[in-house]
Amino acid sequence: MAAAGKTRGRRILDLVLVGGLLLLPTLLVRARLAEPAELGMVDRFVLSATAPVQSAVTWGIDGVFGAWGRYLGLVDVEEENDELRRRNDELARDVERLGARVARAESDAELAGFRRQLPADTIGAHVVAAATDPRFRVTRITLDRGAAELKPGMPVLARGAVVGRILRAWDSAADVLLAVDPRSEIDVIVRRTGARGLLRGIGDGTSYGCRVEYVRRSEEVQEGDVVETSGLGGAFPPGLTVGRVIRVVKGEFGLYQEVDVEPAVELSRLRSVLVVIAPPPPPDPSARERKTPPPVTGGAVPYR
Repeated sequence: MAAAGKTRGRRILDLVLVGGLLLLPTLLVRARLAEPAELGMVDRFVLSATAPVQSAVTWGIDGVFGAWGRYLGLVDVEEENDELRRRNDELARDVERLGARVARAESDAELAGFRRQLPADTIGAHVVAAATDPRFRVTRITLDRGAAELKPGMPVLARGAVVGRILRAWDSAADVLLAVDPRSEIDVIVRRTGARGLLRGIGDGTSYGCRVEYVRRSEEVQEGDVVETSGLGGAFPPGLTVGRVIRVVKGEFGLYQEVDVEPAVELSRLRSVLVVIAPPPPPDPSARERKTPPPVTGGAVPYR
């Protein structure tokens, strides 16, 4: 009997709670819709009792929706930032490509002007690769011309100065033996005095230095003198700049002096070159002799 009474009591309590929960929204809606002057005691009690709960629910809902809105906003901002970064990278690549094209065009235009002044048959080529040592010094360059056009030994020039010679060529490319390489040999003279010697690369791994060997001690050479090709040997045309003297050492003994030269070409920035495919014809000695026609008789003014 006691158990049955407890069960009946719980059911009555459950019914009261359910009824209250069902009645509470009705009373709350009624109180909300009523005019302030028409609110009764029950309405005021309902509004007062539910006000904290409504505030808490409203604050929670506003917080959830606010956080969700901020999250969506951050997602949009992140997507916009990703798009802006992508566009910025594309623009940077475009600027880099445009700069490379402008630099190549300027270099080609400069070489074209030099080519018109050079009394030899040449062909233009672009540097497509460069080998470097551990100190990032350029030790060899590769051109975009192959064996069909280039042969070993052909001189390579840039901006009126000597770069080196073709070392080897294959199907679509060719390697250049630079003038600063110890294996390179170029017959040169000092422009100011005519002192002659053989230019070789020093190859010490610290600089792009060259040295003119076999310059007699009696020859006048000083720092700042320009060194150029002599034209002897038939490979390089005469008068091409090789570099500038940066050091002269005359020992107490010996026949020769040491002459160190700084190359005129900046190899690390080399983009375009000219290759001499046929040297200029040798000068005609007879062209230097002035030919004077025989005097004319008959009262005419003689040719002067």
